[in-house]
Amino acid sequence: MFFVEVIPHWLEKRAYISPNQTAIQLKDKTQISFRQLRQDVKQLAEKLNTLGIQPGVHVSLLANNSYDMVKMIHALTYLQATIVLLNARLTPDELHFQYEDSKSQFLLFQEGLEEKVQTIQARYHNQVVSFQEAFQSEGSSFDVPEEMNLNDIFTIIYTSGTTGFPKGVQLTYGNHFWSATSSALNLGIREEDRWLAMLPLFHVSGLSILVKSLVYGMPVHLHEKFSVNDVHREIMEEGVTIVSVVTVMVEQLLERLQNESYPDSLRCLLLGGGPAPKPLLEKCKDEGIPIFQSYGMTETSSQIVTLSAQDALTKIGSAGKPLFPAQLKIQQESGYDVPNVVGEIVVKGPMVTQGYFEREEANQDTFHDDGWLKTGDLGYIDEQGYLYVVDRRKDLIISGGENVYPAEVESALKGIQGVKDAGVTGIEDHKWGQVPVGFIVRQLDSKLDEAEIMEELQNKLAKYKIPKAIYFVDDLPRNASKKLLRRTLAEWAEERRG
Repeated sequence: MFFVEVIPHWLEKRAYISPNQTAIQLKDKTQISFRQLRQDVKQLAEKLNTLGIQPGVHVSLLANNSYDMVKMIHALTYLQATIVLLNARLTPDELHFQYEDSKSQFLLFQEGLEEKVQTIQARYHNQVVSFQEAFQSEGSSFDVPEEMNLNDIFTIIYTSGTTGFPKGVQLTYGNHFWSATSSALNLGIREEDRWLAMLPLFHVSGLSILVKSLVYGMPVHLHEKFSVNDVHREIMEEGVTIVSVVTVMVEQLLERLQNESYPDSLRCLLLGGGPAPKPLLEKCKDEGIPIFQSYGMTETSSQIVTLSAQDALTKIGSAGKPLFPAQLKIQQESGYDVPNVVGEIVVKGPMVTQGYFEREEANQDTFHDDGWLKTGDLGYIDEQGYLYVVDRRKDLIISGGENVYPAEVESALKGIQGVKDAGVTGIEDHKWGQVPVGFIVRQLDSKLDEAEIMEELQNKLAKYKIPKAIYFVDDLPRNASKKLLRRTLAEWAEERRG
């Protein structure tokens, strides 16, 4: 049983406290105040209310970064619906699975993504509504909620596992609120702060910036996607102080910077998406670029461990210490927290999810001992308690900040006619950090080639999940219990690269 905690509705409260402060600045420099945001969101909520969206209803949202997407997210909080954030890079079949698995009753989608929703629309026609249709609806009044129950589910965001199908991570308003508060206790809040958001809002790392905006009263510079020239301009000319990044973005920014220097107004590049190469961090130090490595996951509402400002230059390679309300320990064979001994990272805190949506077995495997979350990631702490992440989940491939799970790719490969068996591993890649490669055992007499496999995968997997190379082998390496030996696959992949 959860203790019921309430706070004022965060958009209502922010519009009351600082109505004239900029909430959103768009790429074309258009500025929207918190008062205007509140007005636009309330009008949209009235239109969505006409559609029949009620408190507690699961509503899938498919969109790319835009002011319309921001309005939709906030409007659904006014109607007290649970938002299922769908990754716009997925295929129609992948989206269809998540829509049904989440028990969504509506799908709201942005123009330009019609092909993505065709599988869902074919079966649930009356529940699929475009943004334009919603904007043109007649509005009907509703009771604007004065409060938010921190124990209510705000979002469901899907993450894959090393086995099985993707799982919906349930995050409460309290999870998101504590994530924003924890970050502020570490980085601080300054009057001049402006946070650049070009990571996808359908990822927790992007969405968390919107929550920070309301909690801090801070402008968000919103871009549809990453562009190295646009980010450079925002830092150099628009006073952006904090940017959320992944490794591939930092590499491109360094290349773009050349002989220039960032202004003193830039105080943090918040780096997530997996361990960064130490040479890259050292180069940032040499260039005077304030890069703070962090560690987090969807299940922790974004970052849960982050380097503090005073440690950023002295603890290169570390993800830092747990944020103030969070706890962390390293589970080793002999117990817990022996310095410099690698083990599984286990975390706890008010930003950690209560569990996966209708995944009882996964919840039992993942959550232990009064709220501790077994991350499946490997790391160690040094003598001062700083975390060093060794590997992000045993089999996980992180490509350009996106999670690629071998089991999901293998499932798609095995569904291709002519494939007898399939194994997937990740290899290092200069641009993306890692990319997947596949090993295929063909069925007897099959003449299946790489081009045919790649063509088949176009409709099965998002582009970033498709293997960058296919190798044909007679058998896959397996142990006595027939478990696939991915470490051997990785060795094979390196041998074939020369």
